[in-house]
Amino acid sequence: MKPTVAIVGKPNTGKSTFFNRISGRRISIVHDVPGVTRDRIFAEADWAGHNFNLVDTGGLEPASEDQMQRHIRRQAELAIATADVIIFFTDVKQGITASDYEIAELLRTIGKPVVLAVNKLDVYQPDLLYEFYSLGFSDIYGISAEQGLGIGDLLDKIVSYFPKIEASDDEFKDYIKIAVVGRPNTGKSSLVNKLVGEERVIVSDIAGTTRDSIDTPVTINGENYVIIDTAGLRRKRSVDCAVEAISAIQSMKAIERADVVLVMIDSSEKIISEQDVRIAGYVHEKGKPSVIVMNKWDIVEKDTYTIEKYKKELDEKLKFMSYYKEVFISAKTGKRLDKLLELVKEVYQNSRRRVSTGVLNEIISNAVATTPPPSSAGKQLKIYYATQAKTAPPTFVLFVNDYKLMHFSYERYLENCLRNALDFSGTPILLQLKNKTKGD
Repeated sequence: MKPTVAIVGKPNTGKSTFFNRISGRRISIVHDVPGVTRDRIFAEADWAGHNFNLVDTGGLEPASEDQMQRHIRRQAELAIATADVIIFFTDVKQGITASDYEIAELLRTIGKPVVLAVNKLDVYQPDLLYEFYSLGFSDIYGISAEQGLGIGDLLDKIVSYFPKIEASDDEFKDYIKIAVVGRPNTGKSSLVNKLVGEERVIVSDIAGTTRDSIDTPVTINGENYVIIDTAGLRRKRSVDCAVEAISAIQSMKAIERADVVLVMIDSSEKIISEQDVRIAGYVHEKGKPSVIVMNKWDIVEKDTYTIEKYKKELDEKLKFMSYYKEVFISAKTGKRLDKLLELVKEVYQNSRRRVSTGVLNEIISNAVATTPPPSSAGKQLKIYYATQAKTAPPTFVLFVNDYKLMHFSYERYLENCLRNALDFSGTPILLQLKNKTKGD
């Protein structure tokens, strides 16, 4: 799981300028007017071989009772709560203000590494940093986010705080990690308890009982698993407390570190909600193999066509992940849990399937021969050859004459050809395009 670095500080200290420089993209709006950034903004970043998540936050004014400031403060507190390291931004030109002291007091109580960045130091002058030691932090770095001065030393210090891989992490390296996700009260904890064979997590009709992601190692029929129960994921506008918001972030992280994700849906509601689809979409975007688990099947009134009706709705709502695998179970009675575990192993193996270069290029060649690539302005796309770059999810690189000529519909056609020739059910696959250059 990637470490998370949160950037906090009062308004107009250059947090967003730093964020944009490190992430390599202009994501945060940079402006001299304080308070431009209001919500948390996320990006992936890399330094010296360390991958991490970078979070930009709005400018904090702890003493302000303005409604927008309360919102910004809450978002910043969430970022701090979920971060591994915090960068506290100050401004050498403004000097230390009352807001700096109030933010420093908050950060000293959280028990996490805090690196103090004194920004806008266009020329390195160590004597200008002395007063900032009064904020109570030993790691102080003078930088210029705009010019890039001192950034390397700051980042070296930040990555030195990243959690090291402990022996306990390797203990379960051969286990299949299964994250159980879904809306509140869909039966996630009931399923975990049934799989484990004992009551390891609280089961209640009250939505939101589970707050943390709970890992439980278990061996079933000779197979080793780590079952990760997660908090129910509600729509953003329904999340009404900081604890629940943090729990939702923990659930997202559980998806990222899982090998297989079970998307739990309450089939007794007789409709697949927008939030069910949104959760499945997040799993799809993260490239995770998954099983759609239609729970509470024991209390659904059924006739000959009931399953077909549900499958038709799944096909319609989940057409963006047509590869999905579904199972209709009862976590309460244990019905079809053996089928569920069979699907877990199947989609896990499919996500790790390797295809030889010869077989892969034969499939692509046949696809091109059947339906030639598109052309634009008299220039036709040419696919020279393909290779598999990695697994989990299976990722294929196509070397072409000009990747800009690839239309999304033809890319979808090639993906379908791969799926028709090989079993990638239950897992996303990725196609990456690369222009062939001399020497490739």
